[in-house]
Amino acid sequence: MTSQAPAAPDKLDAAVLKIAGVVVLGAIMSILDVTVVSVALPTFQTEFDASYARVAWTMTGYTLALATVIPLTGWAADRFGTKRLYMAALLLFTLGSVLCATADSIGQLITYRVLQGLGGGMLMPLGMTIMTRAAGPQRIGRLMAVLGIPMLLGPIGGPILGGWLIDIASWHWIFLINLPIGVVALIYAQWALAKDSPEPSESFDFVGMLMLSPGLALFLYGVSSVPEAGTFGATKVWLPMLTGALLVVSFVLYSFKPKHPLLDLRLLRDRNLSVATITLAVFTVAFMGAGLLFPSYFLQVRGETTLHAGLLMAPQGIGAMITMPIAGTLADRIPVGRTVPFAVLLIAAGFFTFTQVGTDTSYLLLCGSLFVMGLGMGGTMMPIMTSALKTLTNNEVARGSTLLNILQQIAGSVGSALMSVILTNELNDSPAIPGAADPATGTPLTEAGVAIASQQNPAIAQQFPADLIQRGLAFVANSFGTTFWVAFFIILATLIPAGFLPRRRPQPLAPGEVADDRVAAPVILH
Repeated sequence: MTSQAPAAPDKLDAAVLKIAGVVVLGAIMSILDVTVVSVALPTFQTEFDASYARVAWTMTGYTLALATVIPLTGWAADRFGTKRLYMAALLLFTLGSVLCATADSIGQLITYRVLQGLGGGMLMPLGMTIMTRAAGPQRIGRLMAVLGIPMLLGPIGGPILGGWLIDIASWHWIFLINLPIGVVALIYAQWALAKDSPEPSESFDFVGMLMLSPGLALFLYGVSSVPEAGTFGATKVWLPMLTGALLVVSFVLYSFKPKHPLLDLRLLRDRNLSVATITLAVFTVAFMGAGLLFPSYFLQVRGETTLHAGLLMAPQGIGAMITMPIAGTLADRIPVGRTVPFAVLLIAAGFFTFTQVGTDTSYLLLCGSLFVMGLGMGGTMMPIMTSALKTLTNNEVARGSTLLNILQQIAGSVGSALMSVILTNELNDSPAIPGAADPATGTPLTEAGVAIASQQNPAIAQQFPADLIQRGLAFVANSFGTTFWVAFFIILATLIPAGFLPRRRPQPLAPGEVADDRVAAPVILH
């Protein structure tokens, strides 16, 4: 008998699952904090007497920090070791959480959220690195399904937990809750993760870093300022956007010169990676952008509490919980080009309901639509990322995952800004109430503005006629519907690049054959 190479285990064994627990715990902290804060924005408006656009920076600042730190994570992991860096990221995130709870102004809260983001931005890519080294790329579909757990718990648990904590205690506890979780995660990481043995890393691209990280941060800052400014013509919008874009373009031109650039754009010659990247970016613009508006509809149009708004969002996470493990397994066996388009169509079918929302749309219909969207989401994001990573070699996987992570952050920020601008502009067209003005600013009050305020403060509703409040609510609901129409068409546009995803099954290996240099490909962000 001829000797054969030992077959890699098909399932994730106990050793891998022990390490997975560390990664999932850290990822849950960072993802939960995004969704928890999303339902707390109206509370921040009241507590800090700030506009919605201003308090939205508690989320935007977090995203900016993520985009800035992602390009540096891979080099730092090689230089200092994944265990040390992962524990440092956990510590920084937990410290930022505690500081957020002590903030007594919206400016302080935004600053501390940036600190949180610097730690949170490293948790997921470092977790990917640790997990892939333990499991191996031959099980990357199942690996993605495990890493998808926090992405499921975030949409389900985040709004519910945030609403519950705000209702029974105060907004401070949505941050303080991270303290015990962070301590447990640090102890668990010290016990479960193997001791670091850092290897000499390739030289760090300081020139690229000085162009890419500030460029991304400035560009996203400009994009995120659009909702507050209301126009792309404002200096605080176009100046950082233009400066950031010039820095990013400069980096693109420069990145083909060094041997080890911070971001290797040469990888886009790989057809599967480029198609997966485009598909993921288009999808993220629509889904992540509009996804932030679902809780706002329940809060502003239907007058729900933060807890109830969170509970109403749960069906989406439950739907994803059903399909994501299945999609992870199928991604190891069936080309994603045969599954992802059907998942996108499921999302579009569920999304269509929200283009028709009114002031009394059936909750059964809305929750059912969110469930269908969740089914589609579970079969979309992780399989696309799996497809991209599977096609790359040992050295390429690290840089390819960087492209996916950075473009996902950019697309999410652009999508959030786009949907916010559309909704804001729609609401600004609301009729003014004759003779009524804001006593603090003197600006005329609109029917939509009064209707939104009355949903969270019954005292305001008593000051205006009931038919005026109802007209305002109908206008707000129609504004949400118009915004959802834009997202709906962008989701349909995702089908175009998705149609080019691989549809052929890779050739099976001969007995004893080893799959070139993909066998030990670590997912490290460079």
